[in-house]
Amino acid sequence: MILDDIVAHKRMELPALQREFETWQPPARPPARRDFAGALRRPGMSLIAEFKRRSPSRGDIRAGADPTLVARAYQAAGAAAMSVLTDARFFGGSLEDLRAARRACALPVLRKDFILHPAQIAQSSGEEGPDCLLLIAAVLETEELRSLRRLAAACGQAALVEVHDEEDLEKALASGAEVIGVNNRDLQTFEVDIETTLRLRPRIPEGKVVVSESGVHGREQVQRLEEAGVDAILVGEALMTAEEAERKIEELLGR
Repeated sequence: MILDDIVAHKRMELPALQREFETWQPPARPPARRDFAGALRRPGMSLIAEFKRRSPSRGDIRAGADPTLVARAYQAAGAAAMSVLTDARFFGGSLEDLRAARRACALPVLRKDFILHPAQIAQSSGEEGPDCLLLIAAVLETEELRSLRRLAAACGQAALVEVHDEEDLEKALASGAEVIGVNNRDLQTFEVDIETTLRLRPRIPEGKVVVSESGVHGREQVQRLEEAGVDAILVGEALMTAEEAERKIEELLGR
């Protein structure tokens, strides 16, 4: 399974990162961050626009994409927030991509990576660090989710806890997650279906921010998700492959 390969490689990277941040402590006063959850709570459907150059399932998407130009286009088109892939080996990303995107726009920015250890949070805890971190329930236990989410909060960062099924959702809720992303991609088959979000949405308590991730390509899907009480959609490939990302965002949001 691709996720297993990615996590195995991340674990190989961890020893060097742990040594680098061996004496790190959370800041006494976190840097100012942008309100990621607040940006998604506004009335109507919000869109998290994603920057990624490639993916394991598709290969190259836009190999030479510039995060600065993409961030400006996303903001101009009305995105509520931005997601940046920072994994190098599988997605062709970096923390510098995230910093460049954050400098180029005023949107809250999500670090989308495979966070397994506090050293990874330390790595991006500085002034130009993300406003939110992705935590994937499928690769973390409940206590790990809770601990990493609290550490992110100590650095001023929100956490988007990603779930794929009912078991993941139970872990996310038990960990105290406030922002829950439902990934519509089946981890076994890699097929994508927004029915995953529609199935899990009634199980998520009111007051949580709910994000539908993957497989959103058209206005009709967005309308179904909005009617189901979903707060936001995270869209990557549909924007990165569009001739004009601004028009695609306007189409998805019905503007």
